[in-house]
Amino acid sequence: MIRFNCDYSEGAHEKVLEKLIATNREQTQGYGMDSYSMQAKGLIRQICGRGDADVHFLVGGTQANLTVISAGLRPHQGVIAAETGHINVHETGAIEACGHKILAFPSKDGKLSAKQVEECCLAHREDMDREHTVQPKMVYISQSTELGTIYGKEELEEISAVCRKNGLFLFMDGARLGYALAASDNTLTFQDLARLCDVFYIGGTKVGALFGEAVVITHPSLKEDFRYFIKQKGGMLAKGRLLGLQFMALFEDDLYMEISRYADGLAEQLREAFHQAGISFLVENTTNQLFPILPDSVLELWKEKYSFSYQQRVDESHSAVRFCTSWATRQKDVDCLMEDIRNWKDADGKI
Repeated sequence: MIRFNCDYSEGAHEKVLEKLIATNREQTQGYGMDSYSMQAKGLIRQICGRGDADVHFLVGGTQANLTVISAGLRPHQGVIAAETGHINVHETGAIEACGHKILAFPSKDGKLSAKQVEECCLAHREDMDREHTVQPKMVYISQSTELGTIYGKEELEEISAVCRKNGLFLFMDGARLGYALAASDNTLTFQDLARLCDVFYIGGTKVGALFGEAVVITHPSLKEDFRYFIKQKGGMLAKGRLLGLQFMALFEDDLYMEISRYADGLAEQLREAFHQAGISFLVENTTNQLFPILPDSVLELWKEKYSFSYQQRVDESHSAVRFCTSWATRQKDVDCLMEDIRNWKDADGKI
């Protein structure tokens, strides 16, 4: 079975494992207070150009999302997100379980617009009974989104400006941040994210680490007592140095971006093969997730050989599915799939 169903099927990049093995027998302080974690935080502050940023390592994306959101909101406040946002569709109600409503808005490409955020805030302010409704206080976006699309610099600047105008925190989920920054049409840098977002995180789980996310906080009020929230929400690892070491490996010698560019490059090969075969996509993007619309008969044939994720039904005989590449995807597996894309024809001679 060749797996294209997700970008976290494998363990970790060899350089990450080497650093873990080399320090395995060392005794260090726990809960992320060790020297390796401090060094990793320094590397991240450096690439973000923010010596004043707080950096915290959490064990996973869901823990990062619920910890940041619960830390930023009072009990009567909610978070604005696209209806396809990870917190809205794929975290088992983790945010609601913390007592906060997700204010979900429709999106065809997985992204929120500054206009939607502005309209949400305006509607709440002009509601004469607003104290009977949830108050918007945070905006949640993903880079890349659940549909593999990315925000450009101009888009993020517009959203950031609306958030600051209306007193909202801007939070970026960066579970796949490396693949977004490495995309061919990306216009954002780590420095831009640190300038425009109040808090964001750098995903490790999907980008070469065994596990872990690095939360970067620039807004002063979100920094206060954040470690208490990490502990309470189950995101604090006792053997915290295991997280710090992994991010040291990822941000030494540009490894994080190197492996992200590799994954995006393989995805581009597949994207071109699908296009040449006349296959359309649910949404076009330039990152490591592809959403081709394929005949059900093709999917039935391919499921014995490939693992992929079902996305949605498109019509009576076609479905959109997801193929992912990752830092560990093998070129020979991409070549195999491209060969099947080129060679398969349905009964009418069309893909």
